[in-house]
Amino acid sequence: MSFESLASDFYGFEDLLTEREKDFLVTLRGALETEIKPIVNEYWEKAEFPHHIVEVLHRNGAIGLGFPETAPFENSAVFRGWVALELARVDASVSTYVGVQNGLALGAIGVCGSQEQRDEWLPKLTSGEVIGAFGLTEPTSGSDSAQGLQTVATRDGDDWILNGSKRWIGNATFSDITIIWAKSAEDGQVKGFIVPTGTPGYTATKIEGKQSLRMVQNADIVLEDVRVPESLRLQNANSFRDTAAVLRLTRAEVAWAAVGVAIGAYEAALKYSKERVQFGKPIAKHQLVQDHLVKSIGDITASIALCTRVSQMLDDGIQRDEHSALAKAFATVRMRETVARCREVLGGNGIVLEYDVARFFADAEALYSYEGTREMNTLIVGRAITGEAAFV
Repeated sequence: MSFESLASDFYGFEDLLTEREKDFLVTLRGALETEIKPIVNEYWEKAEFPHHIVEVLHRNGAIGLGFPETAPFENSAVFRGWVALELARVDASVSTYVGVQNGLALGAIGVCGSQEQRDEWLPKLTSGEVIGAFGLTEPTSGSDSAQGLQTVATRDGDDWILNGSKRWIGNATFSDITIIWAKSAEDGQVKGFIVPTGTPGYTATKIEGKQSLRMVQNADIVLEDVRVPESLRLQNANSFRDTAAVLRLTRAEVAWAAVGVAIGAYEAALKYSKERVQFGKPIAKHQLVQDHLVKSIGDITASIALCTRVSQMLDDGIQRDEHSALAKAFATVRMRETVARCREVLGGNGIVLEYDVARFFADAEALYSYEGTREMNTLIVGRAITGEAAFV
């Protein structure tokens, strides 16, 4: 199968990819379209995770692309962004599973782990032998994780004892390990721990009633005297600055995923506009429908441009927090506007799962909030451009 750029890539940004990267995307796109896309509405409606897709995603190399120990070939951050886009273009919950497994769990060990920890865990996470989760957010601490973290790690000889709770932890109902972030009782600094989920005192309970990312299995986690050996402490995670280094990488990929959600809704709306007949002609011939579609492709194109540049900066070693923060804030705002326009194109059918747009519309709300809200990312960028911190 030869590579064809997405029609929604209006300015042809995919041409920046290498031939090997394009070949990878062709294979991944084919697997997503044939093995995953047909079942996502069913599982979204049931609020269940289709565990059989884990094998599809790992078999097609969606995990471990960013580290030399696990990458099948040398690749760029722009390419990894396109992978996130392709996943979210089919379904945001699928993209979120990969984002947690790849960017957060594997990424935390890749960025903050010792070489021995990288050698042990990165291949297992890449293959799917081990499923990971990432426990940072807490019931009373989200945007203020740097200061408001309540989970405590107390040193006890060669072990650490963890006490606290976490909330909104994706994959956590079925993960084998969870990266738990806790403040050390000794020095007050944030440290990371690889916690096997079968450890006594660790419990995870599914959060029910979600109306966004319904396939994602988010959980509340309770840690009661959870004993973890020093060998499972991330050896290079010594402060929240190290935690932030992980989030800087994933935040940019969430921006890419937001573009994918926007594209998924746009493609569904464009298809519908050519098939739906009103007043004796396809609604694609109506000026106001074209206005919605053109504004959507404009916002998608602008977001791809921003994401492409921020990923190039990562490859060049010059990306800073404010760069990924701006990409995430901008792309998710444009995504939110795009899915709303696309829902409007479908009229009443825009709230029916059969046409896909309703799912993208609902899922956009979660991407808009996680990995840093628009407000928090705005303050990060505002501090960078003014030199003044406006955080409360």
